[in-house]
Amino acid sequence: MGTHRRPRQRATGGGRARTAATLTLAGAATAAGLGGTGHADPQPTAAQVRAEVDKLYQEAEVATEKYNGTKEKADAAERRLEELRDEAARKEDRLNTAREALGSVAAAQYRSGGLDPALQLALSSDPDRYLDGAAFAERAGSRQSAAVGRVRKELRDIEQLRGAARIEVASLTSRRAELRRHRETVDGKLEAARRLLSRLTAEERAGAGGATTDGASRASRASSAGPREDPAASAQAPSSRAAAAVAYAYRKLGSPYVWGATGPNAFDCSGLTQAAYRAAGISMPRTTYAQIDTGRRVARSELLPGDLVFFYSGISHVGIYVGNGQMIHAPNPSAPVRVAPVDEMPFAGAARVV
Repeated sequence: MGTHRRPRQRATGGGRARTAATLTLAGAATAAGLGGTGHADPQPTAAQVRAEVDKLYQEAEVATEKYNGTKEKADAAERRLEELRDEAARKEDRLNTAREALGSVAAAQYRSGGLDPALQLALSSDPDRYLDGAAFAERAGSRQSAAVGRVRKELRDIEQLRGAARIEVASLTSRRAELRRHRETVDGKLEAARRLLSRLTAEERAGAGGATTDGASRASRASSAGPREDPAASAQAPSSRAAAAVAYAYRKLGSPYVWGATGPNAFDCSGLTQAAYRAAGISMPRTTYAQIDTGRRVARSELLPGDLVFFYSGISHVGIYVGNGQMIHAPNPSAPVRVAPVDEMPFAGAARVV
């Protein structure tokens, strides 16, 4: 009987175990189903969407400045390559001229039969005339040797130029690939921002992109009033060129933000500041992280109209200070060139160009 009880107990225990396991799994599945339904992620609020959009725009601007810097280097490589090609072409022209001269000398020697000088003297009917001719030939030979030397030098120079051109071609190819990567990054960030903004109403979108209500209203007033200048800002500027840069920035209020643009009708942030100082007769670097080293650094408490103000730890945004704690900048694709408070973004430094 004992031998029959043990199997029965095992079977009964197994059944209980299977039942318990089944109930546990069913309960877990039910709980998971209820949890999935009851604890679904809530839809983000308008403020959360705006915060994420601001983050995407800032990341896009970082990529934009990298794109601008890479493009500047690619353009420089392209200019160097063109200069190398022009120089190589000029040297090839000189090489061809030298080769033609050597060819003429070689042909003349061939026609003369290349007789031994002593034999030519013996056979000459006019030895004095021959000796004069021999002296001339010796001088011609010296000139020929010099011509051969020049040909060899031109060949070496051309080969060096071709080597340098190959290096520039490789650099340019690499820069163009880098440009494509930065462009894809910017486009991806901006597209993600557009998708997020599409979830908001028109009224909610008006507050997106880092705009404060005060800044947005100022931009709206400036755009509707048309291009204008601020005499007070010009009077406070440290130089006539700084005043001219500020005046240019005021005239561009309302212009659209287009990444990579340097004017005259659209700008990104560093494109606007570069264009403003270009209009004032000063050449500036293209990128924010190069522009901050233009001129001399100034403290925030010392800001004057025309100073460049920079933001974020990576120096990825720039505006032009116009006085009273305000700047003119190109914010992002959601807003045009406008007046905004300097404390709208994390301040990173300032530079006085002139």
